Amino acid sequence: MNIVLLSGGSGKRLWPLSNEVRSKQFIQLFHQEGGEKESMVQRVRRQLLSVHPDAKITIAAGHSQLPAIRNQLGEDVHVCVEPDRRDTFPAMLLAAAYLRDVAGCTEEEAVVFCPVDPYVDEEYFRVIGEMSRLAEKGESRLTLMGIAPTYPSEKYGYILPEAEGSPFPVRGFHEKPSAPKAEELIAQGALWNGGVFACRIGYILEEGRRRVNFTDYYDLYDRYGELERISFDHEVAEHESSIQAIRCSGLWKDLGTWNTFSETMAEDIIGNGILDETCEGVQIVNELDLPILGMGLKDVVIAASPDGILVADKDRSSHMKPYVDRFDDQVRYAEKSWGSYKVIDETQDSLTIRVTLKAGSSMNYHSHQRRDEVWTVVSGKGMTVVDGMRQEVSPGDIIAVMAGCRHTFIAETECQLIEVQLGTDIDVADKTIHEME
Repeated sequence: MNIVLLSGGSGKRLWPLSNEVRSKQFIQLFHQEGGEKESMVQRVRRQLLSVHPDAKITIAAGHSQLPAIRNQLGEDVHVCVEPDRRDTFPAMLLAAAYLRDVAGCTEEEAVVFCPVDPYVDEEYFRVIGEMSRLAEKGESRLTLMGIAPTYPSEKYGYILPEAEGSPFPVRGFHEKPSAPKAEELIAQGALWNGGVFACRIGYILEEGRRRVNFTDYYDLYDRYGELERISFDHEVAEHESSIQAIRCSGLWKDLGTWNTFSETMAEDIIGNGILDETCEGVQIVNELDLPILGMGLKDVVIAASPDGILVADKDRSSHMKPYVDRFDDQVRYAEKSWGSYKVIDETQDSLTIRVTLKAGSSMNYHSHQRRDEVWTVVSGKGMTVVDGMRQEVSPGDIIAVMAGCRHTFIAETECQLIEVQLGTDIDVADKTIHEME
């Protein structure tokens, strides 16, 4: 069974924990049975493989998300990298071409496209398996998942059934109705549109060829920036006559805001924080080293990270995006394939960062033209390479890297460094990758 997990997101709705390179699906706030924390993408992939161990999973994601995917899921996961953000139809088209031309699938094989970040139970993945089987049979060109609604939501689109039962033919769609209209739709048997689609790979490619002149995955990748930004629902599903849907009655939550996200937290305080006895319905998520104290608060979320601090009424948290857009876009925390970094101090001519490298990992061999760097090893053992010169390092060692020098750090064990960048024009774009000598 081919599964494509669509990993979109601009990183604004769960600010300050999410940012341009750490969308909400990579925030590790969920508890596994063993006590370790996991992210949405880790949770969904784990759940999917527990129900369908033989599933072939591909993640469709932007370049900026690739390091976090590698960090959390490993190097072996298949990733179809999108050169630009172009909404779900271009993403699904590129992924279908990837499956055929890179992964070696045939156009007759079924594929299920689903979001990477729903909060769901096993019923969701059982339905995905049934959708794949329906797509293989080919009685309908397109199969959707309809979520049994729990309240008359104004945030979701609705699937209108032509008949009872499951699967059922689709009569039409209604996008984000008013609350009274949503009540009317639910009374008529309408279901929430879960954004899950199943079809044959060739169906997506056929729909793509009607709109884009491309030869294969590589040609489409090169021309991806020319594609219109449009959703699969609007571009394809709403115009398809041979379409059916299958009902999903299990747990399903869209964790798109702090209000809904906080409902799934296993504990009220994550990180260094205290709530007094008068607080009600308050959650703290603190990634800083400083303590947070909450007193006399009700239905409030407090979130702190190197990117900023949010104190918000839960209902108002869904309206914060225009305010977050006023802040600068500098990323102060990010996961990389080799570990993570966190900005801990910033001045006009310097940037101080705490770097954590996973055991056995290494940075790219690279250089900067407009800044010097000084590394102080805080913990762990590893090796530095500076202009080809190798040196074993351990806690207390200090390494100076002048502008223009090629350098990397290779971690033997998990390592923590304090990296001080010195220069008048410190910019993430000031980086050149080299081959190791």
